[in-house]
Amino acid sequence: MKRLGDFTYHEPASLDEAIADLVAAGGSGRVIAGGTDLIVDMKIGRMTPTAVVNIKGISDLAGIEEIDGGIRIGALTKVTLIGESALIAARHSAVSQAASILASPPVRALATVGGNVGRASPASDLGPALIVSGAIASVIGSDGAREYLVEDLYAGPGATILGNTDIITSFFIPDPPVRFGSAHAKVGKRGSGTDIALAGVSASIELGEDGEVVDCRIALASLGPTPMRAPAAEAVLRGNTISAELIVSAATAARTDARPIGDMRASAGYRTTLAEVLTRRVLTAAVELAGAEITT
Repeated sequence: MKRLGDFTYHEPASLDEAIADLVAAGGSGRVIAGGTDLIVDMKIGRMTPTAVVNIKGISDLAGIEEIDGGIRIGALTKVTLIGESALIAARHSAVSQAASILASPPVRALATVGGNVGRASPASDLGPALIVSGAIASVIGSDGAREYLVEDLYAGPGATILGNTDIITSFFIPDPPVRFGSAHAKVGKRGSGTDIALAGVSASIELGEDGEVVDCRIALASLGPTPMRAPAAEAVLRGNTISAELIVSAATAARTDARPIGDMRASAGYRTTLAEVLTRRVLTAAVELAGAEITT
């Protein structure tokens, strides 16, 4: 483990100051929030910023609140608080579940939702859960303020579409429709779900009164270069009446959506199998939360 390299440290009191610090760094500045990833990356030499901008002192970037049309989560909100939120659990189970199994309790107490999404890990827990919930990220930088669907933020392993001066400020999760359910599950290296995901899947589903799938989203983790949608699996479901057979067919289709690599933690084949198993599991849970019985 290497020692931290030389860098300048900033504690801005406002977003304007933080953006100015990043501009002055000329593209080699990094934002720190919880620091659970950045400090490790700096110690092993994966990242070597010349400036570290600590935004923890900026007001209004943390907290969970109900607003018109949905829930706002500040980017500096600790993952622990998201997992403990009754409001989020009642409306977006996938997000609540993902937050509750991310890493370990000490990490969840430090890690922030903005940092977790901004890290753009292919194995992200919160990324897929936010994707299936239709979450929108608010971003501000030297080019002004913008909004992006969370699923559109990812550009590749560890990379987003955001610029060097951009800061994620909050996430908006729209209120779900009436017959809606979502769920998240993963298999971790230790089998307990508390380690980095070997594979993870989030799913959400909206059902009509007759059990028809009005809409659905399935998102995969550790099954491709980024957290990503599973279009083939979604296509199997959409417009059809929910049943155990339909869920099995969608889970089988998820195997074709998966694009995993093999590494020292798991083979590509094993991860592909997990894509099917976990998709079936989360779809079943999501349908039950939507208030439907699964017929055989």
